[in-house]
Amino acid sequence: MKVTEARIILTGAAGGIGSAVAQRLANAGATLLVTDLRQEPLDRLALELAPAVPRTLVADVGSESGRAALVAAARELRANVLINAAGINPFGLFEEQTAAEIGKAFAINAIAPILLCHALLPVLRERPRAQIVNVGSTFGSIGFPGFAAYSASKFAVRGFSEALRRELSDTAIRVHYVAPRATRTALATDRVRAMNAELGVGMDSPQTVAAAIERVICEERSELLLGTPERLFAKLNALLPSLVDRSLRRQLTVIRRHAAPTATARAPTPTDVLSINA
Repeated sequence: MKVTEARIILTGAAGGIGSAVAQRLANAGATLLVTDLRQEPLDRLALELAPAVPRTLVADVGSESGRAALVAAARELRANVLINAAGINPFGLFEEQTAAEIGKAFAINAIAPILLCHALLPVLRERPRAQIVNVGSTFGSIGFPGFAAYSASKFAVRGFSEALRRELSDTAIRVHYVAPRATRTALATDRVRAMNAELGVGMDSPQTVAAAIERVICEERSELLLGTPERLFAKLNALLPSLVDRSLRRQLTVIRRHAAPTATARAPTPTDVLSINA
């Protein structure tokens, strides 16, 4: 699909990767409806990108009413692309996270985009061609210590995207999965940045991820994982997981030191997130 033909519903647009995606695609000629939980950053984005963003919508895609509002807006826009970019990445040792934090990771990262795809499919079927882009994570292919709930939620998104892509393969709707690696955003915590630096983990800019999403839309690639070492690690994890087990075991002391609440002399909160897709 040409970007100039894209009429996009973009979730998680208020900051980080979401706003970078909006800027990239608007500058390339797309029309977007941007949505998030806060009005002020959406208004700033719409003003900056006018007239490419004719409308903003404050909506909680995790709620039935929020999804219904997006369906109505998508039909009005004649949307032919859905980009699920909203997400959180809680960092911490699993046994020290609360049930609420674990549930929130699944609700926002997995359940919300899956149900939004379900709600918007009738609208997308009305278009001659349509696309769904689900933003996942490297940790949707590699279970990583300190990110147990997050990894599980992104494994779910990857599996869902693969299954839906195959289910819709004889229709005009294409389903894509983009997996960023660690990304530098305003929500990246000092703890995660410090751990990544000590482990030698590379971090991309939100603009790098936005460029990858544009590429997926234009080339209609089924799946794209960012980062050469991360792609290799994901393949190795699929074929020889015991090798990855041993590699991560050697890093476990470092990971635990940064993931533990004592790393910042306080318990982690839901705002302690590295934004991979938010």
